[in-house]
Amino acid sequence: MAYVAGSSAGRDGTRPGPRGEDVPPAERTSLSARARDAVRQRIVDRRYPQGARLVEREVAEELRMSRVPVREALRALVGEGLLELLPHSGVRVRRLERADVEHLYEVWEPLAVQASRLAARRVARGAPGELPGTAALRSSLDRAEQAARADEGAREVAAHTAFHEDIVALSGNPMLARTMEQLSGQLQLLFGKREEPEHMRAQHAVMFRYIAAGDEESAAASTLLHVRDSRTVALRSLFDDA
Repeated sequence: MAYVAGSSAGRDGTRPGPRGEDVPPAERTSLSARARDAVRQRIVDRRYPQGARLVEREVAEELRMSRVPVREALRALVGEGLLELLPHSGVRVRRLERADVEHLYEVWEPLAVQASRLAARRVARGAPGELPGTAALRSSLDRAEQAARADEGAREVAAHTAFHEDIVALSGNPMLARTMEQLSGQLQLLFGKREEPEHMRAQHAVMFRYIAAGDEESAAASTLLHVRDSRTVALRSLFDDA
Protein backbone atom coordinates (compact mmCIF):
# COMPACT_ATOMS: atom_id res chain seq x y z
CA MET A 1 0.00 0.00 0.00
CA ALA A 2 1.45 3.35 -1.01
CA TYR A 3 1.91 5.86 1.76
CA VAL A 4 0.18 9.22 1.47
CA ALA A 5 0.77 11.74 4.22
CA GLY A 6 -2.26 12.50 6.36
CA SER A 7 -3.34 16.11 6.71
CA SER A 8 -4.28 15.90 10.39
CA ALA A 9 -1.96 16.19 13.35
CA GLY A 10 -1.73 13.23 15.68
CA ARG A 11 -3.48 13.11 19.02
CA ASP A 12 -0.28 14.18 20.71
CA GLY A 13 -0.23 17.34 18.61
CA THR A 14 2.66 16.27 16.33
CA ARG A 15 2.35 16.48 12.59
CA PRO A 16 4.20 13.72 10.73
CA GLY A 17 6.45 14.57 7.81
CA PRO A 18 5.65 13.50 4.26
CA ARG A 19 6.93 9.99 4.82
CA GLY A 20 6.94 9.86 8.62
CA GLU A 21 10.74 9.85 8.87
CA ASP A 22 10.82 12.85 11.21
CA VAL A 23 8.97 10.84 13.87
CA PRO A 24 11.47 9.29 16.31
CA PRO A 25 11.40 5.45 16.37
CA ALA A 26 10.31 5.30 20.03
CA GLU A 27 7.42 7.68 19.37
CA ARG A 28 6.41 5.75 16.25
CA THR A 29 6.36 2.54 18.28
CA SER A 30 4.13 4.19 20.86
CA LEU A 31 1.78 5.45 18.12
CA SER A 32 1.74 1.99 16.55
CA ALA A 33 0.78 0.44 19.90
CA ARG A 34 -2.00 2.99 20.34
CA ALA A 35 -3.27 2.30 16.83
CA ARG A 36 -3.16 -1.45 17.46
CA ASP A 37 -5.15 -1.10 20.68
CA ALA A 38 -7.71 1.18 19.01
CA VAL A 39 -8.26 -1.12 16.03
CA ARG A 40 -8.38 -4.19 18.28
CA GLN A 41 -11.08 -2.57 20.42
CA ARG A 42 -13.13 -1.71 17.34
CA ILE A 43 -12.94 -5.33 16.23
CA VAL A 44 -13.90 -6.66 19.66
CA ASP A 45 -16.87 -4.34 20.07
CA ARG A 46 -17.95 -5.01 16.45
CA ARG A 47 -17.58 -1.50 15.09
CA TYR A 48 -15.41 -3.35 12.56
CA PRO A 49 -17.56 -6.45 11.90
CA GLN A 50 -16.32 -9.85 10.76
CA GLY A 51 -15.36 -9.82 7.11
CA ALA A 52 -15.09 -6.01 6.94
CA ARG A 53 -12.26 -4.74 4.74
CA LEU A 54 -10.06 -2.19 6.48
CA VAL A 55 -8.50 0.50 4.32
CA GLU A 56 -5.28 1.85 5.77
CA ARG A 57 -5.99 5.43 4.73
CA GLU A 58 -9.50 5.40 6.20
CA VAL A 59 -8.35 3.87 9.49
CA ALA A 60 -5.56 6.46 9.75
CA GLU A 61 -8.05 9.27 9.20
CA GLU A 62 -10.43 7.84 11.79
CA LEU A 63 -7.66 7.54 14.37
CA ARG A 64 -6.17 10.94 13.38
CA MET A 65 -2.77 9.36 12.84
CA SER A 66 -0.35 9.07 9.95
CA ARG A 67 -0.47 5.88 7.92
CA VAL A 68 2.91 4.54 9.08
CA PRO A 69 1.89 3.52 12.64
CA VAL A 70 -1.50 2.35 11.35
CA ARG A 71 0.20 0.13 8.77
CA GLU A 72 2.39 -1.35 11.52
CA ALA A 73 -0.68 -1.86 13.73
CA LEU A 74 -2.59 -3.69 11.00
CA ARG A 75 0.38 -5.98 10.38
CA ALA A 76 0.59 -6.74 14.09
CA LEU A 77 -3.12 -7.60 14.23
CA VAL A 78 -2.66 -9.97 11.29
CA GLY A 79 -0.08 -11.70 13.46
CA GLU A 80 -2.56 -11.85 16.36
CA GLY A 81 -5.11 -13.56 14.14
CA LEU A 82 -7.68 -10.76 14.28
CA LEU A 83 -7.09 -9.61 10.71
CA GLU A 84 -6.25 -11.56 7.57
CA LEU A 85 -4.50 -10.48 4.40
CA LEU A 86 -6.59 -10.16 1.26
CA PRO A 87 -5.32 -11.95 -1.87
CA HIS A 88 -4.12 -8.80 -3.67
CA SER A 89 -3.86 -6.02 -1.10
CA GLY A 90 -5.31 -4.83 2.18
CA VAL A 91 -6.73 -6.67 5.16
CA ARG A 92 -10.11 -7.65 6.52
CA VAL A 93 -11.47 -8.64 9.89
CA ARG A 94 -11.16 -12.37 10.28
CA ARG A 95 -14.32 -14.44 10.38
CA LEU A 96 -14.43 -16.94 13.23
CA GLU A 97 -15.22 -20.34 11.78
CA ARG A 98 -16.10 -23.33 13.93
CA ALA A 99 -12.64 -24.85 13.43
CA ASP A 100 -11.05 -21.58 14.61
CA VAL A 101 -13.04 -21.69 17.85
CA GLU A 102 -12.25 -25.36 18.42
CA HIS A 103 -8.54 -24.77 17.86
CA LEU A 104 -8.52 -21.74 20.15
CA TYR A 105 -10.06 -23.68 23.02
CA GLU A 106 -7.71 -26.62 22.46
CA VAL A 107 -4.80 -24.27 23.10
CA TRP A 108 -6.38 -22.04 25.73
CA GLU A 109 -7.67 -24.83 27.99
CA PRO A 110 -4.33 -26.28 29.18
CA LEU A 111 -2.76 -22.82 29.42
CA ALA A 112 -5.63 -21.40 31.50
CA VAL A 113 -5.62 -24.42 33.82
CA GLN A 114 -1.87 -24.19 34.34
CA ALA A 115 -2.07 -20.44 34.93
CA SER A 116 -4.58 -20.96 37.75
CA ARG A 117 -2.51 -23.75 39.25
CA LEU A 118 0.66 -21.63 39.24
CA ALA A 119 -1.17 -18.58 40.58
CA ALA A 120 -2.51 -20.60 43.51
CA ARG A 121 0.95 -22.08 44.11
CA ARG A 122 2.48 -18.63 44.21
CA VAL A 123 -0.14 -17.47 46.71
CA ALA A 124 0.50 -20.52 48.89
CA ARG A 125 4.24 -19.87 48.90
CA GLY A 126 3.94 -16.12 49.40
CA ALA A 127 4.09 -14.04 52.54
CA PRO A 128 0.99 -13.92 54.78
CA GLY A 129 -1.67 -11.50 53.60
CA GLU A 130 -3.16 -10.77 50.21
CA LEU A 131 -0.73 -10.50 47.31
CA PRO A 132 -1.19 -7.52 44.96
CA GLY A 133 -2.16 -10.00 42.23
CA THR A 134 -5.10 -11.32 44.20
CA ALA A 135 -6.29 -7.77 44.81
CA ALA A 136 -6.24 -7.23 41.03
CA LEU A 137 -8.32 -10.38 40.56
CA ARG A 138 -10.84 -9.18 43.10
CA SER A 139 -11.03 -5.81 41.36
CA SER A 140 -11.68 -7.43 37.97
CA LEU A 141 -14.48 -9.52 39.47
CA ASP A 142 -16.06 -6.43 41.01
CA ARG A 143 -15.92 -4.54 37.70
CA ALA A 144 -17.50 -7.47 35.87
CA GLU A 145 -20.36 -7.66 38.36
CA GLN A 146 -20.96 -3.91 38.16
CA ALA A 147 -20.98 -4.05 34.35
CA ALA A 148 -23.37 -7.02 34.35
CA ARG A 149 -25.80 -5.21 36.64
CA ALA A 150 -25.64 -2.14 34.41
CA ASP A 151 -26.07 -4.32 31.29
CA GLU A 152 -22.87 -2.92 29.80
CA GLY A 153 -21.68 -5.82 27.68
CA ALA A 154 -18.46 -4.31 26.36
CA ARG A 155 -17.31 -3.30 29.84
CA GLU A 156 -18.17 -6.75 31.18
CA VAL A 157 -16.16 -8.44 28.42
CA ALA A 158 -13.19 -6.20 29.23
CA ALA A 159 -13.43 -7.10 32.94
CA HIS A 160 -13.67 -10.84 32.25
CA THR A 161 -10.69 -10.64 29.92
CA ALA A 162 -8.76 -8.72 32.58
CA PHE A 163 -9.62 -11.41 35.15
CA HIS A 164 -8.00 -14.11 33.04
CA GLU A 165 -5.01 -11.87 32.27
CA ASP A 166 -4.62 -11.14 36.00
CA ILE A 167 -4.42 -14.87 36.71
CA VAL A 168 -1.62 -15.21 34.16
CA ALA A 169 0.20 -12.25 35.72
CA LEU A 170 -0.17 -13.77 39.18
CA SER A 171 1.29 -17.07 37.94
CA GLY A 172 4.68 -15.37 37.73
CA ASN A 173 5.66 -17.29 34.60
CA PRO A 174 6.84 -14.88 31.86
CA MET A 175 6.88 -17.57 29.15
CA LEU A 176 3.26 -18.43 29.91
CA ALA A 177 2.43 -14.72 29.85
CA ARG A 178 4.02 -14.27 26.42
CA THR A 179 2.18 -17.30 25.05
CA MET A 180 -1.15 -16.15 26.43
CA GLU A 181 -0.59 -12.66 25.04
CA GLN A 182 -0.66 -14.14 21.54
CA LEU A 183 -4.17 -15.49 22.24
CA SER A 184 -5.49 -12.40 23.98
CA GLY A 185 -6.96 -10.65 20.96
CA GLN A 186 -8.75 -13.74 19.69
CA LEU A 187 -10.13 -14.48 23.16
CA GLN A 188 -11.46 -10.93 23.45
CA LEU A 189 -13.09 -11.30 20.05
CA LEU A 190 -14.65 -14.59 21.09
CA PHE A 191 -15.88 -13.26 24.45
CA GLY A 192 -17.43 -10.27 22.71
CA LYS A 193 -19.52 -12.43 20.40
CA ARG A 194 -21.43 -14.40 23.01
CA GLU A 195 -23.39 -13.74 26.15
CA GLU A 196 -21.80 -14.56 29.52
CA PRO A 197 -24.30 -16.74 31.41
CA GLU A 198 -24.70 -16.02 35.10
CA HIS A 199 -23.33 -19.41 36.12
CA MET A 200 -20.09 -18.67 34.28
CA ARG A 201 -19.71 -15.37 36.12
CA ALA A 202 -20.17 -17.36 39.33
CA GLN A 203 -17.40 -19.72 38.19
CA HIS A 204 -14.98 -16.81 38.16
CA ALA A 205 -15.76 -16.21 41.82
CA VAL A 206 -15.05 -19.87 42.61
CA MET A 207 -11.76 -19.72 40.71
CA PHE A 208 -10.79 -16.62 42.64
CA ARG A 209 -11.62 -18.24 45.97
CA TYR A 210 -9.39 -21.26 45.32
CA ILE A 211 -6.53 -19.18 43.93
CA ALA A 212 -6.66 -16.77 46.87
CA ALA A 213 -6.65 -19.76 49.23
CA GLY A 214 -3.55 -21.22 47.55
CA ASP A 215 -5.40 -24.43 46.62
CA GLU A 216 -3.63 -25.50 43.42
CA GLU A 217 -5.69 -28.50 42.39
CA SER A 218 -9.07 -26.97 43.17
CA ALA A 219 -8.07 -23.82 41.28
CA ALA A 220 -7.04 -25.96 38.30
CA ALA A 221 -10.21 -28.07 38.41
CA SER A 222 -12.53 -25.06 38.65
CA THR A 223 -10.72 -23.40 35.73
CA LEU A 224 -11.03 -26.55 33.61
CA LEU A 225 -14.78 -26.61 34.25
CA HIS A 226 -15.05 -22.92 33.38
CA VAL A 227 -13.12 -23.18 30.10
CA ARG A 228 -15.11 -26.22 28.98
CA ASP A 229 -18.39 -24.50 29.82
CA SER A 230 -17.15 -21.45 27.92
CA ARG A 231 -16.47 -23.62 24.88
CA THR A 232 -19.97 -25.10 25.01
CA VAL A 233 -21.57 -21.66 25.29
CA ALA A 234 -19.43 -20.26 22.45
CA LEU A 235 -20.28 -23.08 20.06
CA ARG A 236 -23.96 -22.89 20.93
CA SER A 237 -24.21 -19.11 20.52
CA LEU A 238 -22.04 -18.83 17.42
CA PHE A 239 -23.00 -21.97 15.52
CA ASP A 240 -26.40 -22.92 16.99
CA ASP A 241 -25.09 -26.14 18.55
CA ALA A 242 -27.75 -28.04 20.47
